[in-house]
Amino acid sequence: MIPDNMKVVSTNKQISRVCREAAKPVGLVPTMGALHAGHLSLVDQARADNGTVVVSIFVNPTQFGDQNDLSQYPRDIESDLALLRQHGVDLVYIPSVQEVYPDGFDTWVNVGSLADKLEGLHRPGHFRGVATVVSKLFNVMRPDRAYFGQKDGQQTVVIQKLAKDLDMGVEIVVMPTIREADGLAMSSRNAQLSADDRKAAPVVYKSLCNAYGRWAEGERNADNLKDAAKSVLLTESIIKSIDYVSVASMTTLDEVDLIDENAILSVAVEIGSVRLIDNMVLELSLIHI
Repeated sequence: MIPDNMKVVSTNKQISRVCREAAKPVGLVPTMGALHAGHLSLVDQARADNGTVVVSIFVNPTQFGDQNDLSQYPRDIESDLALLRQHGVDLVYIPSVQEVYPDGFDTWVNVGSLADKLEGLHRPGHFRGVATVVSKLFNVMRPDRAYFGQKDGQQTVVIQKLAKDLDMGVEIVVMPTIREADGLAMSSRNAQLSADDRKAAPVVYKSLCNAYGRWAEGERNADNLKDAAKSVLLTESIIKSIDYVSVASMTTLDEVDLIDENAILSVAVEIGSVRLIDNMVLELSLIHI
């Protein structure tokens, strides 16, 4: 049962009106549902920062290239609403696909070369879908702040660029990755891992830690860091494929040879039927995981 003080709405008209009338500032946490502690860390920060907290739950079909992936994406609205109630959310927006993409919809937001690298190479059209739906959410709700997790590192770079280039007036807040006790980055997709795959999955984090350790010791050659990550991944035979190990600029996402600017160390692998991504930020002035 949803408490009287948490409103759930499903149309653009409703959420736009309620956000206009809401206590300012307004903080938005966009999600695709199947919420976990990573999402809730964003919600809690939004609660601390803002007068009104809005969470959107929408499994966005335009960022999925594989329709089987879309159909199998985990969904649990009742559990999500219970968690959001416990964390003091004011508004929950749960639109239908028809509400977001009505008949005749044919306007898309492209984010240039940022969308063609890393995840973009392996998931064509993904960031067009992400940029379009996020733009629509920002336009409808007009939040002061929006919260995203560092776990989806490339996405955060894309959305920061989007908000800046289009003068959206939204502060993009990026929060640290929340991890399981064994280091696996929390993700809604983790529920799709088999027992054996789940046991093997922390190798992704271990690979990043190995490379990050070299970085912390002073290694600045990107190839050496990538080799350090790959050497750990190759110890786990259950990995179906290593899609990429990358060291890229934090601003352009171009691969770097020598690290003389802030960079992002990223890994993507397939384990079983699940694609896992993770990253660590390599800051010249500050080390954090």
